[in-house]
Amino acid sequence: MSVTYESLTLERLGHASVRITTDDGLVVYVDPWSGALDSAPRDGDVVFVTHDDADHYDPEAIEAVAAPDATVAAYRAIDTSALEFAVVGLELEGETAVEGIGVRTVPGYNDPEGPHVDDEGAPFHADGEVIGLVLTLDGVTVCYPSDTDVLPHHESLEVDVLLPPIGGHYTMDRHEAAAFARRVDPDLVLPVHYDTFDAIETDVDAFLEELAADGIDARAF
Repeated sequence: MSVTYESLTLERLGHASVRITTDDGLVVYVDPWSGALDSAPRDGDVVFVTHDDADHYDPEAIEAVAAPDATVAAYRAIDTSALEFAVVGLELEGETAVEGIGVRTVPGYNDPEGPHVDDEGAPFHADGEVIGLVLTLDGVTVCYPSDTDVLPHHESLEVDVLLPPIGGHYTMDRHEAAAFARRVDPDLVLPVHYDTFDAIETDVDAFLEELAADGIDARAF
């Protein structure tokens, strides 16, 4: 299922993999993963990668979705030497442009004092391991926080479309993501990173209903 917002069409391919197209034909992928793909369209102009977990940085999936002359924009901490594409390194925090797309990067991580830690008490995603993306395409701002808890700097974001993870365990859960959405107050919320594995099973309908009660447009896509 795809969702249209102004000049953008957004599609969750599965898990946390997202495809965005503009009315002008620009095709963007975020964190494509083989487990979420059922074809190899090779039509992507830009592929963004937020961190090196296998379900987010997958060279085979990038090969499947990227056009031959595509640009890969990946967090600089990722070893992208296996890729045969032009690669733009993204900083942990900063602003740049990639093929005409405005890109703001923000840190993503799990609070070591919070609930999203392993059996030894270490966060699943430590500070410095993940970037979130705020992309501006055709004047529309799309925020993809990636695998993270809700963090203090998220409150300063101004976005039109928010794509929060809601599965919990490794990321914010649906209640935390709903609180995040209320703080940011986007026009549209499209949840990702849920129902792929047992650990991240959640009630997406309850998430959508919670936000609808607050007057926020939220849809599964």
